[in-house]
Amino acid sequence: MSPKKRQNDPATPKKSKKEKRVELAVINSDLRDEVIQKGMRDAWQKKDSFSNGNVRLDCAPFPHCQITNFLQSESFVESLQTELLQLHFNSKSNDLYKFQQSDDLRERREHHISQIRSIIFGEFRLWLSEVLQVDLETTVDISCAKYEHTDVLLCHDDELEGRRVAFILYLVPPWEVKDGGTLDLFSTDEHCQPVSVVKSLLPRWNSLVFFEVSPVSFHQVAEVLAEGKCRLSLSGWFHGQSLPRPQRYMEPHVPRHTHILRDESLIFEWVNEMYLDPCYQAQVQQEFEDSSEICLPNFLQEEKIRQVRSALQSSEIQWQRRCPPNKRCYGRADMQTVPSCVKECWELLSSEPFFILLSNMTGLGLHFLTPCDDEDDEDDDKSEDGKSETENGDGEVKEGTENGDGNTHAGGSSSTTETSSADKKAKGPPTCVGELRRWAQGNYTLLHDSVKREYALDLQLHIGCAGWKAEFGGFTSYIAHDEDEELLTVYPEDNCLAMVYRDKDTLKFIKHINNSSSANVSAQNTTAFYDFSFNYYE
Repeated sequence: MSPKKRQNDPATPKKSKKEKRVELAVINSDLRDEVIQKGMRDAWQKKDSFSNGNVRLDCAPFPHCQITNFLQSESFVESLQTELLQLHFNSKSNDLYKFQQSDDLRERREHHISQIRSIIFGEFRLWLSEVLQVDLETTVDISCAKYEHTDVLLCHDDELEGRRVAFILYLVPPWEVKDGGTLDLFSTDEHCQPVSVVKSLLPRWNSLVFFEVSPVSFHQVAEVLAEGKCRLSLSGWFHGQSLPRPQRYMEPHVPRHTHILRDESLIFEWVNEMYLDPCYQAQVQQEFEDSSEICLPNFLQEEKIRQVRSALQSSEIQWQRRCPPNKRCYGRADMQTVPSCVKECWELLSSEPFFILLSNMTGLGLHFLTPCDDEDDEDDDKSEDGKSETENGDGEVKEGTENGDGNTHAGGSSSTTETSSADKKAKGPPTCVGELRRWAQGNYTLLHDSVKREYALDLQLHIGCAGWKAEFGGFTSYIAHDEDEELLTVYPEDNCLAMVYRDKDTLKFIKHINNSSSANVSAQNTTAFYDFSFNYYE
């Protein structure tokens, strides 16, 4: 239809100037009410609650506010949604999140996007500055995000230099709790670490949520469970002077132990005889030294793995929740409550014969009877100042926020025996640390900055994960420090022993297990799978 014909079409009558003004981006008139502004300001300063009209402020677990009917014109909101859905979205996935995000909207020229940007950068920013009594800069980060089935954003605090107030404007269809995708707020402990979700905010059409970015503003976007629904939102941060941050809390060091004394008969009772053949061990070692990783299928004898698999589903095992949720979320077995066959498997992986077996299969110096072959390479690991790169292993990893090379081995090292003998003497005898873990929907681990970075042999023995698919999550991903590039992925495989030699610049996380995994666990008549996870140090 030509513009001229459309002007004369009785089905689309010409709108008056007054009607046209209504369709402009105008924030809810309640926000201009002096009584509401004063009530908000007083409540915010006193860390109290306030509710009036379309505005509700709460300060527990941290200050946040919900504004319903944020924009007055319904037709404007609908047109804005249409423009946003026509943007190009990039799929984003790492340890912290999985969703789709547009490029920054500051340069977009679409009519409705330009208007909402002007409202947020201008009138709303000034209103916030007045209500919160905070100087907010004109610089605002803003982008559009789409969360669909199984998308998620895990627990984080949004803290980066200069971020002062976070905001989210929802443009969602009718939404229910069963659809997931709630904005979950966490309580915190005396160390400013998140504990548990204490409040969930349901996304609603044309509603805006904002909250103060602080050391305790831990939140997440719960996994979207609904199929065929799109959780569309505009989100970003207003910048200003950051709140003071307390000294970073470091978790207590997990104690390591040397091997435990057990007879070598334990190995013959438990391990597949194929892996006890010295010739086969030599083949395994050669492959491991070439790539620094290997997976050994059918590792335990069939009768033993059957016993352990059945015992792990026993109701007598007490599973302790591993947290805080900004670092990890999974179940760890209380080893005092496990059945005898599970305890024996644990002892196998901690035993002196097993340390020797690992040395034979990897070439690492995990026992004095099988020293590693690196005497000629004592200086390989020296830095320019003469210090070993294995010294001072502490380092930082930047925690995520909302906003391989040719070889597959972790860390890109060409040899698994680069640590000098002098370093080994300084470190003492070989040690290990391990745990028995339970993995179910919602479980994960995240990269964080309190992990000591050092050389280690990672071992995982997965149990009860037959039929597991990569799209469920639950796989272990190795990446290079300060890079997003994935070096290696270890997928759960029943009765498979996975070993990876990890250097100081290699980090790992276990991908969030999503709702699509529920079909698999139902088919296997179980709600979870398990792994023995050990780290061995030369």
